[in-house]
Order: sequence, then C-alpha cells, then structure tokens
Amino acid sequence: KHGVRIEVLLNATTRRDEQGHVIGVVGIGQDITGRIAQEREYSKLIDTANAPIFGVDTKGSVNVWNQCARKLVGYNTDEVMGHSLVKEFITEDYQASVQAVLDKALDGVETANFEFPLITKAGARIEVLLNATTRRNEHDKVIGVVGIGQDITARLAQEREYSKLIDNANAPIFGVDTQGRVNVWNQCAMKLVGYSLDEVMGKNLVQEFITNEYKDAVST
Repeated sequence: KHGVRIEVLLNATTRRDEQGHVIGVVGIGQDITGRIAQEREYSKLIDTANAPIFGVDTKGSVNVWNQCARKLVGYNTDEVMGHSLVKEFITEDYQASVQAVLDKALDGVETANFEFPLITKAGARIEVLLNATTRRNEHDKVIGVVGIGQDITARLAQEREYSKLIDNANAPIFGVDTQGRVNVWNQCAMKLVGYSLDEVMGKNLVQEFITNEYKDAVST
C-alpha cells in the first residue's frame, strides 16, 4: 500500500471441495525481505574483501569467486562459476589433498592454514594459505564450503632465500625447535662437526651432541 517492496517465499497448495474438485489455490507466504537483504550484504562483504575468497557447492563446483580471487588468479567470475575447483584449477599433485580438505569441511570439520598451489590464467604458480569453512543454509544444512585464502608466494620465496643464505654461510649455523631438536644445520656445520643433515635433523642437540660437562650450560 505504501509502495514498499517486500520479498516473499511462497508455498502454493491446491484447494479442493468435499467432492475433490479443484476450486482454487491457497498460498502460504513468508516474509524473507530481511533475510534477502542480509544475504546481499554478506555477498557484498565477500566480494569486496581484501583476501581471495572462493566457495564451492557440495559437488565441488565454484559458486563464490570474489574480486581479490579474480585479481590474484586472473580468471573472471564467468570463467570459473560452475566449474570444478579441484579438477580445473588445482595442480595435479595437490588435487587429492585439496579435495580431502573440502570433503572434511562438507562433513563439518574445518581446516586452518592449509598450504597449496594455484595455477593462474597466465600459467604462473602461486602459493596459497587456506582456511576452509563449512557453509550452511538457514536450516543448518551443509550447502558447501567457503575458502578464505592468503597469497604467501612472496613469503615462501623469501623463506627459501633466507634458508639458502644460512646454508651457504661461511660459519657453522644450527637451529633447534622449542623441544631442543635440530631443525637447521648448514653446510659449514656439516663440514666442521662431520654429521650430515640426515644424521642430526630431529635429534636433540644437547643430549646427543654436547659433552656431559656442558649440557646444563647449553640447555640454559
């Protein structure tokens, strides 16, 4: 009456008289204006996010592909929507592991910080850090997966360069994790001590390579 548009979800049922003759239709409606507005806002937030976001349905076909994903990978929305994410855009050596992540999310088990490569439209390989989240409808039924990614190509290249510098340094360099196990052992350390990389990696530095009288001092 006031010229305002509302969105209605309708169930139409045949109406019959006592003899079973069709005499009309009964419509049962539900005002979904608020829900539709919320979904549009959600879609807008996804599309303009400053991280690549994609979504797939329960069959693995792409149904969400935001602006950042388009810029990063090079494919526009029309080129990916309805296509299999795993079969068409994931390198063959990672297809099984990416599919496993999607399958887990479809079962309600979300995955964080999963690394995998994507091939751009130009044929370049980029490294992506992915968080895969289960997507559900208003009835809490699983309808797909949303993946929020981060381009870590430059970071990994930097880490590789850092590792190369350490390995080629003209001084012995070693590293241990929080448990005291060796996780860095450069070429100069190998030449000086005589142990190869395979012989030390994962071993406890103090317990296996430090003399007894210095173990306590090195530990602290």
